[in-house]
Amino acid sequence: MKFWDQAFDIAGYKYGTQPNAFLREQAHRLPAHGQVLVPGDGEGRNGVWLATQGHTVLSVDGSAVGLAKARALAQQQGVPLATEQADLAAWAPAPGSYDAVVLTYVHFPSAQRAAIHQRLQQALRPGGWLLLEAFHPLQLQHTSGGPKDPDMLYTLEQLRGDFAGRMHETLGWEGPLTLDEGPGHQGPAHVVRWLGQAL
Repeated sequence: MKFWDQAFDIAGYKYGTQPNAFLREQAHRLPAHGQVLVPGDGEGRNGVWLATQGHTVLSVDGSAVGLAKARALAQQQGVPLATEQADLAAWAPAPGSYDAVVLTYVHFPSAQRAAIHQRLQQALRPGGWLLLEAFHPLQLQHTSGGPKDPDMLYTLEQLRGDFAGRMHETLGWEGPLTLDEGPGHQGPAHVVRWLGQAL
């Protein structure tokens, strides 16, 4: 996790302190005072915002530097935030223990992606929500962030395959938008968004 420790070891927040726009747009679907898991939460912008909305949040990340900044942000906002340092490629949450899982820009190699997504999905209670936003292969045309390896980028078809038979899709979309998420995500981008409920 040395890469992310170095990436987050800056003054300020690499991806800002405001939540992801798709999360903000869809958060009304979550049950009040829900248990929310935020894997790959980095510096905590999404987890802390969810905590300010009254949810009980666990932010998980591989970067100790990122999680320290997440706790500092939570303290600044006056909200509790549980954190856990873990390698998501090997980590497994307790099954059926969350009302929502929020994955924004958490990218895995294709050989690992489906298995990790299914492990995270299994953390949901029936009816629980999984919200995901990630970079699409067409993001390689842009300079607004994301992995430079096409194997780490996601299509809507791949995500539908990962969750088939486990989730009911509420929203699936891929296309262009403009990012404004701290210095790390700025400008034109091509992303995929997926929202579903556990069966």
